[in-house]
Amino acid sequence: MASIKFGTRSGTSGTRSGRGIKGDQRRGVALHLSLIIGLLLSVFPFYWAVIMSTHSSTEIFSYPPKLLPGSHFLENVRSLLDNIDFFGSMFNSLLVATSVTFLVLFFDSLAAFVFAKFQFPGRRGLFALMMAIFMVPAQLQAIPQFVIMANLGWIGSMTSLIVPAAANAFGIFWMRQYMKSAIHDELMDASRLDGAGFMRQYWHVALPVVRPGLAFLGIFTFMGQWNDYAWPLIALTNPDNVTLQVALSQLNGVHGTTDYGMVMTGAVLALIPLLIVFAIGAKQIIADLGKGAIR
Repeated sequence: MASIKFGTRSGTSGTRSGRGIKGDQRRGVALHLSLIIGLLLSVFPFYWAVIMSTHSSTEIFSYPPKLLPGSHFLENVRSLLDNIDFFGSMFNSLLVATSVTFLVLFFDSLAAFVFAKFQFPGRRGLFALMMAIFMVPAQLQAIPQFVIMANLGWIGSMTSLIVPAAANAFGIFWMRQYMKSAIHDELMDASRLDGAGFMRQYWHVALPVVRPGLAFLGIFTFMGQWNDYAWPLIALTNPDNVTLQVALSQLNGVHGTTDYGMVMTGAVLALIPLLIVFAIGAKQIIADLGKGAIR
């Protein structure tokens, strides 16, 4: 009887473990299916934009909608280049976005390093003031910022876009939080014992450790500056200095109608630098996180 009971319990536990494995497999399949569906829903708008850029405006509004590429892409590109200085405005956007990104990475990481790893009088008050500035909407800053730029004589030039965006509260807050956990106090103490000064600690100790955080901030800043429309529209009074987003907005209603094929072609071409920057930044993040895991 004892052997029979033992065998029954063993069979029951084996059945339960088999059911548990099957349940885990079903949950795994459901999770992967939901992720695939989410990926398709996320990618479809980009795919649809590319498809629309290859069709004429009439074909875009045809029914049923066309889901395969058309033959009007080169024609849309020629129309785009005839109506706006696409490459000139793209160069302006690249100049502004790249300059602002490098300045933000330097100034924000430098300020964050001070807030995260150094004690000085008024530290908490300055950080609270910075957070209060962070909460002010950008729209409220447009008028005083325009007055300052006008008094400096920078309205109409790229300087009016680059200098006001050279540092921001979000970047300082983000890098401060990252540095507080990523840079250990023992590492700072060791650098001081080696005789490292402030800039040497910043350049040789802090920056190599926080590269993933810098990569994220760089992607975030570049995308924000590249897609910025309101402030360049206000500040750039010189038509030769307009950025790409302002130039693309001029395509709406050109010649009395809107050629949506041409508009979508410009939007798709404008995405290419963003994709390149995102790929470079994401690769940097993954590489540095992988090195940290190996260590």
